[in-house]
Amino acid sequence: FGGNMGEYIIAYDVGTSCNKALLVDKNGVPISSTIESYPIYYPQINYAEQNPDDWWDAVCKTTRDLMNTCGVKKEEIIGMTFSTQMLGIVPVDKNGKLSNAIIWLDSRAIKEADWMMKKFINSKIFALLAGAPLTGKDGMPKLLWIKNNEKEIYEKMIYFLDVDGYLIYKATGNMVMELSNASAFGIDLKKKDWLRWIFNYIGFDTKKLPPLVKSTDIVGKLKKEAAEECGLLEGTPVIAGAGDALCASVGSFALEEGDTHVYLGTSGWVGVITKKHPTGKFGIAAIQSADYDYSLLFAETETAGECLRWIKDEFYEKESQDPNIKNVYALMDEEVKKVPAGSDFLIFTPWLYGERAPINDCYVRSSFINLCINHKRENLLRAVYEGVGYNIRWMIEMLEKGFNFKIPNLRIIGGGAKGDIWMQIISDITNKKVEVLPYPQERGAIGAAFIGFIGLNYFENFSSLKKILKIEKTFYPEEENKKIYDFLYEKYKLVYKNLKKFYVDLNKEVESFKKT
Repeated sequence: FGGNMGEYIIAYDVGTSCNKALLVDKNGVPISSTIESYPIYYPQINYAEQNPDDWWDAVCKTTRDLMNTCGVKKEEIIGMTFSTQMLGIVPVDKNGKLSNAIIWLDSRAIKEADWMMKKFINSKIFALLAGAPLTGKDGMPKLLWIKNNEKEIYEKMIYFLDVDGYLIYKATGNMVMELSNASAFGIDLKKKDWLRWIFNYIGFDTKKLPPLVKSTDIVGKLKKEAAEECGLLEGTPVIAGAGDALCASVGSFALEEGDTHVYLGTSGWVGVITKKHPTGKFGIAAIQSADYDYSLLFAETETAGECLRWIKDEFYEKESQDPNIKNVYALMDEEVKKVPAGSDFLIFTPWLYGERAPINDCYVRSSFINLCINHKRENLLRAVYEGVGYNIRWMIEMLEKGFNFKIPNLRIIGGGAKGDIWMQIISDITNKKVEVLPYPQERGAIGAAFIGFIGLNYFENFSSLKKILKIEKTFYPEEENKKIYDFLYEKYKLVYKNLKKFYVDLNKEVESFKKT
């Protein structure tokens, strides 16, 4: 890392497995970073929870570690802000949290989602009203689940906060929710307010909906206790920040009409910025952008980089434990290069944990299709890289055809963008130019820092950020691979069509077997 001395923002990338604190200068250059992990708890099938205080403890520890090592004085920190995992639910009363947080991975509210669909006749009717059909992983059904199953907590709860909102509360004492994060639960994108009539209609008390703020709002000053815990000055401005996908969009410089970015981390997504207020479909949601005047069409795939981690852990265990191999992913990249495009007609579907887009189905799972005796470990490996690429192409196709966008190139960020061969595969499969920025794994936190600088009036607006845009690498589609990828992509889409009912019939019964 490198940068200039002067005025800095600390941006926190509070993800599913860890928090990273990043010290960022006004040019978006990260000066220093620290990281702290925390656990996920799986108390029952379909449950996924975290202790909200683990997030705050990680924020405090990474801040102290950062300030102890970066050589920057407390007085040079002009603000702090957050990029957070979305769809977390923390019930709170006036004294703080009432329970563990239900996080985005959790799918416990299937019954509530089904009930809501029936209350609105069917999922298509609801999608027309709210922007997307619901699953057991969505926010509204989980709020209903709390009402139905945790009655004491529901009665005591004055608000529900998300990850960003809880951290703002711990830092400042104020209870609010930022618009982009709130839009994942249900807001009117035109009015910039909660979809109160829907919450009323399903029987959720709208008084429990927290006040809404803009991403660039200064939501408070760092209170004395929080400042001591973090090792910062009391009164340091706290800027709201935004959800991880929205911060990533800002950090990738996808800021104006039609700008597109792709994120490849544990999960993945394709996001398109627009001033329109489109209705979601195909599992693609329309959510509030970090920029108050824009929306983000958001197509999320549940497991992108997670597919690579899975095959590393299960097929490259020996290499992962070899002290002489410093980077197993780099080794995997080299092995992928040995296999021809199309992996000798082997197809992998990257749906390890159900899926949101391009198919909205919590029962679907991954498969290797057309596996034969001639396939080696390297074929399976390349097929995984390509399977994620096919999924991305499918999402892009839906965005282009279903929402009438032209997407000429993709700006890819996240840890996955560090692998050149994966970027080339995605360029070939999608037949689009792929651009990679410096510090691709830090773009979410950098985006949050940009939001902070705008909130503190260091930039006039979001569009003005483009004057500091720098592209590090560019990949162009290789014409010789187009035919095989076009052929296999069409077959890839048929896998779900032909196996959809099978996945439902099989996986609906899994829970009953586990109970016995």
